[in-house]
Amino acid sequence: MSSFSRAPQQWATFARVWYLLDGKMQPPGKLAAMASVKLQGLHKPVYHQLSDCGDHVVIMNTRHIAFSGNKWEQKVYSSHTGYPGGFKQVTAAQLHQKDPVADIPEDILKNLVEELPQPRKVPKRLDEYTQEDIEAFPRVWSPPEDLRL
Repeated sequence: MSSFSRAPQQWATFARVWYLLDGKMQPPGKLAAMASVKLQGLHKPVYHQLSDCGDHVVIMNTRHIAFSGNKWEQKVYSSHTGYPGGFKQVTAAQLHQKDPVADIPEDILKNLVEELPQPRKVPKRLDEYTQEDIEAFPRVWSPPEDLRL
């Protein structure tokens, strides 16, 4: 009889882990790819398309993302209102100057999540914290200002 047990291994496989991603000076495409893998659970050996085995992801410092090369001016986001002459284009620089930490508006998010029929459940495990939220978070211990490592 061995003392080896599979129960802890199975628990560790199915457990939801929290991942903290720092968006400072990171390209948004690579950041989104990393977050997508963790949110879907593609990195787990028990992944299946119909199972909900993804982990939680928190992205910090999204205000300080960085595009490579000249993409701030070349990357264009397009939308159309559905009316004649309603085609609009905005560059990444204009969008970032308007609101660096822009979220999806609540009415659009509600429509996507609740009103449209979804083929499978939409995971709600992506969180974003701004620098103000991080500073306002209660701390158990704060290091002194003159601490040198």
